Amino acid sequence: MLWIIPGIFASYLLGSIPTAYIFGRVLKGIDIRKFGSGNVGATNALRVLGKPAGISVLLIDVLKGFVAVFFLGNVLAARATGVSEITLRVLLGFCCICGHNWTVFLKFKGGKGMATTLGVLLGLAVKVAGIKAVFALVIATWLVIFIITRIVSLASILSGAALPVYMFLLKQPDILIYTSILLSAFIILRHKTNVKRILQGKEPRLF
Repeated sequence: MLWIIPGIFASYLLGSIPTAYIFGRVLKGIDIRKFGSGNVGATNALRVLGKPAGISVLLIDVLKGFVAVFFLGNVLAARATGVSEITLRVLLGFCCICGHNWTVFLKFKGGKGMATTLGVLLGLAVKVAGIKAVFALVIATWLVIFIITRIVSLASILSGAALPVYMFLLKQPDILIYTSILLSAFIILRHKTNVKRILQGKEPRLF
């Protein structure tokens, strides 16, 4: 059980790496929080820093969640006892998302968590039967909504809201259903300013 404690901190710190902020400093010498939407996520990086940087930020933020669940999960699964492997991986993924959303490196103000959540789902999909379908459905939902509306935030909100629905319909373990409800709430609450702009018809389209 003692191995779980450093694992939680490692996962949180991994998630806390402020990718968009680092790219802004390195590429343009700016604090990305003072430009565009002010968010330290891939969409704002795309708008402020350009397409290559935005895509890189997206991939790295996804990778953070995947590494926490898959690689760090593999290390701890071989050492931690007294807790199921799926519970361990869910806990690591949850801590990684919390790190991204409330990063210690930026006074606990981070991104909105969608990319890192996808990375966590991808890591779980490799290890847990049935999650592959959930992951595919979430991606498909995001893509369909984005193609129709070209609004990233709306695609993220609705695909995030659909996550626990897919978990329930595909009869996933209770821990995954309950965790998905919590993650869905995280995504929606982190997008509350976007929700207001969407309702007012003021949310910008990506292109």
